[in-house]
Amino acid sequence: MRIAMIGTGYVGLVSGTCFSEFGHDVICVDKDHSKIDALRQGEIPIFEPGLKTLVRKNVDAGRLTFGTDLGAAVRSADAVFIGVGTPSRRGDGQADLTFVFEAAREIAAAIEGYTVVVTKSTVPVGTGRQVQDLIASLCDRDMFDVVSNPEFLREGAAIEDFMRPDRVVVGTSSEKARQVMEAIYRPLSLIQTPILFTSLESSELTKYAGNAFLATKITFINEIANLCEKVGADVHDVARGIGLDGRIGPKFLHPGPGFGGSCFPKDTRALLETSRMVETPLRIVDAVIDINENRKLEMAEKVIAACGGDVDGKKIAVLGLTFKPNTDDMRESPSLDILPKLQAHGARIHAYDPEGMKEAALLLTDINFCDNAYQTLDNADALVIITEWNEFRALDLDRVKQSMKTPVMVDLRNVYEPDLMVERGFSYTCIGRPVR
Repeated sequence: MRIAMIGTGYVGLVSGTCFSEFGHDVICVDKDHSKIDALRQGEIPIFEPGLKTLVRKNVDAGRLTFGTDLGAAVRSADAVFIGVGTPSRRGDGQADLTFVFEAAREIAAAIEGYTVVVTKSTVPVGTGRQVQDLIASLCDRDMFDVVSNPEFLREGAAIEDFMRPDRVVVGTSSEKARQVMEAIYRPLSLIQTPILFTSLESSELTKYAGNAFLATKITFINEIANLCEKVGADVHDVARGIGLDGRIGPKFLHPGPGFGGSCFPKDTRALLETSRMVETPLRIVDAVIDINENRKLEMAEKVIAACGGDVDGKKIAVLGLTFKPNTDDMRESPSLDILPKLQAHGARIHAYDPEGMKEAALLLTDINFCDNAYQTLDNADALVIITEWNEFRALDLDRVKQSMKTPVMVDLRNVYEPDLMVERGFSYTCIGRPVR
């Protein structure tokens, strides 16, 4: 199949590259000429494990190309995927569909033969119908079908998620479009991946409902962690205990400083706004958003408490700035709330992140960025772990202790065992676990 992917951001670049790995001929299109030039030179604009190698492999094989001419890409394609950004709109939290509709207009102007237009971007319920009506106003209705095909990619594991997904969801009422999508995803059918065909609306809502449910699980275990701290229970034991129930499952039951990233915050807000527009309250989602925002600030209070109630003039060493490991994505990261609050209380921040410091420098001010984890620790009054990168899981604790002014560690990801840290002479604070 010949595929045009509109947009070379996270969704577009990963999806287009993986489609080419399936054996399809793919062109990824973007209006940013400098980005396309860089991609042609093998420079990848995002950090995603395995992506650079996969791009190079398929470019060399002639299956993956990059361009700026959307019209030419559409005219030669069997399917055109819209993979542009849908950021939260200021004021109401709804997804901003400006780029989606702009792409749809340009696609409509270029269609010459039957084409399947696929919304890969995360869009609110009803967007597919709007895209269909927009294209139909500019193009013969028999020349196209609009399909919803949401992505379910975890940053840091996107290649594996695309190549071996839990499921593929496709929203269409057209048998002709269904056949095209079946051909595109045939490599996954061969490994018995469930492919669910639904209506446009059901497909669009599935994406939002899935992310809202996962965000709810995270928020639930964070609140249980707070309760554990009050009653002397261990949240890890509780999470394992409930996770062994097949109806609940163990995933997304890891306590921490709150969820962030490009999906959960944006998608929960957009889903809530959709519910308000149709006057159907989603009180659970509303509570999840509120609790998560407050939790990030509560983590700053936890650090201040661990430092004796005062961080004024104190040096705080911070390990991890991105919202999760194995990505350079700083969007909605807990660090963006935690660190400014510590600074407002007079703290001096020295931080290190393996991949996120370039992005962090655009979003945080007055941060001393360091070359490695140990450089942050020199004469530090406290160490705070915000992101659980693998290289932070086995720090030389003797070196850590010797480097610091006071051996205070605030572990917001529960990387270390409380008993071990106490034995090694640390004043240790974690999430939802008793420290004796």
